[in-house]
Amino acid sequence: MSHEAALEYARNHGSQALIVARAGEILSQSFAPGFDADTPHALYSGTKSFWGVAAIAARDDGLLQLDEPVAETIDAWRADAWKRRVTVRMLLSLTAGFGFGGLGASVPTYDRALATTLKDEPGTRFTYGGIPLQVFGAVLARKLSARSVTPHRYLQQRILDPAGVAVAKWRTLGDGTQPLPTGAFLSARNWLAYGQFVLRTRATFAESFRGSAVNPRYGLGWWLGANGAPNDLLYASGSGGQALYLVPSMDLAIVHFSQGRAYRHDAFLKRLFAVPNSSQRSRSG
Repeated sequence: MSHEAALEYARNHGSQALIVARAGEILSQSFAPGFDADTPHALYSGTKSFWGVAAIAARDDGLLQLDEPVAETIDAWRADAWKRRVTVRMLLSLTAGFGFGGLGASVPTYDRALATTLKDEPGTRFTYGGIPLQVFGAVLARKLSARSVTPHRYLQQRILDPAGVAVAKWRTLGDGTQPLPTGAFLSARNWLAYGQFVLRTRATFAESFRGSAVNPRYGLGWWLGANGAPNDLLYASGSGGQALYLVPSMDLAIVHFSQGRAYRHDAFLKRLFAVPNSSQRSRSG
């Protein structure tokens, strides 16, 4: 790996924090002025990576099945020919048929998300957005209602506490609930801890890291693969260059926080995993 070239690219594109760790050991780290490993930062859509993992935990806890229709929980969906075919897995893989939207300041409440009309036939198109995650939140909230636990509290108890992850804060919507597709603020240290937890438990949550028929490069909240990177790369991605990159075969976890909208994952990863040419190898040897 070429830490220097990747670090230079990140610095030139608004990097605020970068940590590279392998087998639990930090290989390199860099922080912009005013930042350190404990400074909270918005994950934006990197938040999505929590929910496929949480859904598998909920399945293992007997709360739901990934391929169960949403209409089994949301009665109003039974009357809609398309909505009654939508499954939990489709929500998390962003193939349920909703149009683009529902991110940033536009994340809808559960009720508004449930009332949103589908744009495409379920299972036929991948469309990035936040509405499917909010529908999943509404489903999970109803599954958890007997326990008087919110989806976010379940996530904390079931996943984040065992991972040793503390969320600095969550955004709150107008109705007092917290969003699922975005809204978490974590420090680089805690984002790294989540990545290392996923590496340790990846066999348990393997279904999160399988693409769909319509988009093999997106699992349940995780992007899969990138040009120039190892084949088993998976990563969480948030607007403006937020990333948690994981390479299970290398036991590698990389955290990146940024304010640079020109930052590109492929460009960073290509530099990080570049194979040195012969002259570079001879100089370094």
